[in-house]
Amino acid sequence: MTVNESAENYLETILILSKKLPVVRSVDIANELGFKKSSVSVAMKNLREKEHISVDHSGFITLTPSGREIAEMIYERHQLLSSWLTSLGVPSDIATEDACKMEHVISKDSFDAIKRYVTGSKLP
Repeated sequence: MTVNESAENYLETILILSKKLPVVRSVDIANELGFKKSSVSVAMKNLREKEHISVDHSGFITLTPSGREIAEMIYERHQLLSSWLTSLGVPSDIATEDACKMEHVISKDSFDAIKRYVTGSKLP
């Protein structure tokens, strides 16, 4: 289940918006990311074709199980990496920006190792 960084960002944004809005629409995503609605529409079409989202007749966007899995993985990476970098003394704005970049390229093994270290868990 590999998707590109752009798709991961869109899925993560849908997840975040769904936590604070009653419904998520393309315009909400465009506003959140500062993108043109036309760009978001193309991305939503691609995510729908890959079955990561569904869009109902009113234009409301919902994550499918596969889309939610990807979004939650990226969101967890973002949260953990951002808070870890902040705890190391990185200013929060830089930590957030760096976490955004790192969350897409870090391997599962490396992320799991950082997560174990940060949380104090000894199990691999």
